[in-house]
Amino acid sequence: MTSDRITSILESYKSGRLGLDAALDAFKGFPTADLGYAKLDTQRELRVGFPEVVYCAGKTPEQVRGIVGALLERDCRVLATRASEDHFAALADLGGKLVLDRVSRTAHSPIAPEASRRKTGLVAVVCAGTSDLPVAEEAAVTAEVCGSRVLRVVDVGVAGLHRLLEKMDGIREADVVVAVAGMEGALASVVSGLVASPVIAVPTSVGYGASFGGLAALLAMLNSCASGVSVVNIDNGFGAGYQASLIAINDAS
Repeated sequence: MTSDRITSILESYKSGRLGLDAALDAFKGFPTADLGYAKLDTQRELRVGFPEVVYCAGKTPEQVRGIVGALLERDCRVLATRASEDHFAALADLGGKLVLDRVSRTAHSPIAPEASRRKTGLVAVVCAGTSDLPVAEEAAVTAEVCGSRVLRVVDVGVAGLHRLLEKMDGIREADVVVAVAGMEGALASVVSGLVASPVIAVPTSVGYGASFGGLAALLAMLNSCASGVSVVNIDNGFGAGYQASLIAINDAS
């Protein structure tokens, strides 16, 4: 439940447009809503500025449908990550209220027009290769749903450094950069040496056998010689996008 929704209920009760029983009924399920298989934190947006995020992996389509539906009923913004085709099918009837994005594997509330997000700063999501795109898009969509503007720069890995250098003017305008890369994970170090803003490195599980499912990229990023690099977990585009949005919002305030 958002602060605007709570204010509306209280004002309606104060003015007499809403009776006591109706007002109490409107607050049912606040601050938590127990669905049996999930206990939703419906107060989270009031505390931290963004509602509870739904991690779909490991949940049945019916559970995801129930959780997302309950959030929508309470006027919460929705972001559901790591959704499968079965999850998308279960959410299909909510198409008017949700955007189903198969590239980023997310289902989310419609993103506000960019003009209304200018005060929140700019996040650049820089992606090493097209194979890294699902993780990069998860980061980009997360930052947008959180309210940030996002610049996407795709397929600029260090195997062709000139591709990255051609995009540096735009990247330097960002308040924070998310660098997404698999293989040897060198992109974050290179970007951090070229920008003044903080860089959030996202190792991906893209790579051949000795990449060990992203472990090689993770270790390379953790051992970066460039200053200003922080690292999230393997394939954690959501964590990077959320953190980047917090940085961008604070920089713009």
